[in-house]
Amino acid sequence: RTPVVLKATAGLRLLPEEKANALLKEVQEVFEESPFYVPNESVSIMNGANEGVLAWVTVNFLTGHLYSNTRRTVGILDLGGGSTQITFLPKSKKTIENAPPTFTARFNLFNNTYELYTHSYLGNGIVAARLMTLGALGADGLDWKVFTSSCLPKKFREEVTFAGSTYKVSGIPGGYAGYKLCYYEVQRVIKGIFHQPYEVKGSSIFYAFSHYFDRAVETGLVGNRGGAVEVRDFKKKAKEVCNKMTKYGAINPFLCMDMTYITCLLKEGFGFKESTMLQLAKKVNNVETSWALGATFDFFRNFNIH
Repeated sequence: RTPVVLKATAGLRLLPEEKANALLKEVQEVFEESPFYVPNESVSIMNGANEGVLAWVTVNFLTGHLYSNTRRTVGILDLGGGSTQITFLPKSKKTIENAPPTFTARFNLFNNTYELYTHSYLGNGIVAARLMTLGALGADGLDWKVFTSSCLPKKFREEVTFAGSTYKVSGIPGGYAGYKLCYYEVQRVIKGIFHQPYEVKGSSIFYAFSHYFDRAVETGLVGNRGGAVEVRDFKKKAKEVCNKMTKYGAINPFLCMDMTYITCLLKEGFGFKESTMLQLAKKVNNVETSWALGATFDFFRNFNIH
């Protein structure tokens, strides 16, 4: 029988424990009634570090780097709704030595031991970041407060539900909007939170997916098949989107905020240079770039990530 496993990510990590457990219990019951093989602990919340490691395994397996003799690999950048991950194999021992103790992970795969730099920033996924920028996350008075931002079209007004709460959000009807003001708002969410590994200023190649890819496609930065862009291309496109809010707001009212957040996250969060090349990809060899394939390998091989 085919095994079935569910791993929940940041959306559930951000929920109150009781709510998260109730959802997991429901899924477990559905699994038990299914014809599939249900192994022990088949329904669980994955920790953020493993999410990064397993996505790294997926991308490096699909690009052929895991079984080549060169030891050259690619880094990964994953931007979900609730969290964001950065993972790469350092070229320099200093990167591991200078990293905070929880920012490294060791595991065995295909007779090799890997020690990666990896971290998941919970609350810095794109949807959580929108609410942080609006000053809404963790605020009280949700039934009457309206949270505003110069990153949103002036006439925009909507209710947003995230992690069990609903927020009223809007543009600033009589105020200013645009890239500069938006960047200033977004910057406050990122400043001082991120560790900047020295190596990202070098020439390493990084694959970026999930919301990095989705926003790039929505704004026309790349086509549906993805492609290579520089960090400065996100900045250029963010400026264009924010300064033509009426045009792009019709596609997605959060595009200006999202593109500005991505620009600020890459530059001031992780510390990438404007000239750093990112490979945007939803799939490699028709397989999705996410942690799922890596998690399948882990299920069958048990990497013993620690």
